[in-house]
Amino acid sequence: MAISKTDTEVIIGGKVFTLSGYESVEYLQKVASYINNKIAEYSRLDSYRRQSMETQNVLLELNIADDYFKAKKQIGILEEDIQSKEKELYDLKHELIAAQIKLETTEKNLRDMQSELNENGKKMVRLETELKEYKKERKG
Repeated sequence: MAISKTDTEVIIGGKVFTLSGYESVEYLQKVASYINNKIAEYSRLDSYRRQSMETQNVLLELNIADDYFKAKKQIGILEEDIQSKEKELYDLKHELIAAQIKLETTEKNLRDMQSELNENGKKMVRLETELKEYKKERKG
């Protein structure tokens, strides 16, 4: 399935440009909007407006590059956080499995002990009965 190329007209800094790419029209408009917001942000500053057009362009490019590197750094931090959380989740799953195995073993041991206790109870009743009969025989 071939992805078709998109062409759309956008306005950047008051000029019309035709952008082409494999992204959606909405995305291309969003990119143009971002650039326009940067231009508007800097155009409010007297120190920016006093610069030559070439310097203004370089300042915008530097600012956009700064945004890019900060976003890239934030992505790195978030990816590390995700890896850390995934490891923590993995460890917790293993702890849960170990706890379930321990619980199952404990429940089995409890059932075995209850069975042994029942057998010992029966044995005790049997021995008590034998003891009573023995005492009767000795008296009689």
